[in-house]
Amino acid sequence: MGAAVFFGCAGIAFGPALALVLLTVAAEPLRVIVLVAGAFFWLVSLLLASLIWFISVHLSDREDAKLQYGLLIFGAAVSVLLQEAFRFAYFKLLKKADEGLATISEDGRSPISLRQMAYVSGLSFGIISGVFSVINILADSIGPGIVGIHGDSPYYFITSAFLTMALVLLHTFWGVIFFDACEKRRYWCLGLVVASHLLTSGLTFLNPWYEASLVPIFIITLCTGLWAFFTAGGSFRNILKCLSCKQEDDSRVMMYSALQVPFED
Repeated sequence: MGAAVFFGCAGIAFGPALALVLLTVAAEPLRVIVLVAGAFFWLVSLLLASLIWFISVHLSDREDAKLQYGLLIFGAAVSVLLQEAFRFAYFKLLKKADEGLATISEDGRSPISLRQMAYVSGLSFGIISGVFSVINILADSIGPGIVGIHGDSPYYFITSAFLTMALVLLHTFWGVIFFDACEKRRYWCLGLVVASHLLTSGLTFLNPWYEASLVPIFIITLCTGLWAFFTAGGSFRNILKCLSCKQEDDSRVMMYSALQVPFED
């Protein structure tokens, strides 16, 4: 039973991310590099946030439960702000790298676009964030023990898996929107990304009242996904074309006679 819960929850949490990596990232070396570097940036932000929370806890009264709970909320808010700060720093680094790649390329264009880097960097933030948020829960799911035997919610593991999946997707969407907002200097978009990230983190404090946290987070995920889709250049016409599985007929005619190599005498 423990193994089934472990693999089931791991599949829910990281199945979409694994599919995205295999289908869109793994075959391109530059995208793999961006993915790994993005995970490193997120880890540095986590290290700084953990250090700030650790110092604040040790300087406070550990016997005051309300104060410690408030410090936990404070630590989560600081972590969100640091993640977004490091996302901006990563944007600046990738912007410089994009200019350098365009300079050394033969055709004057970078082999990877800024939108592709935004998508991959967001995916890397989401994957590493999901790993750190659910790895201990997956380890406990193997057993021994039964969740809910003392009256607690029996849906703890599966709810945590769905929350992790939403978090991974949200980071991917936030990356696309954030990079586009930085490129076009749309500061209100940056504010909405940070605000939605803070709201999502704050909703997790409502657990184990899962109806009040899981449903709003998935609504935020859906809305943010649509926003990222249109930001990346998508449209309803593209969705209909994809669902219909139809290809447009190419009405253009190419003349090959002028491209033939002349016969040698």
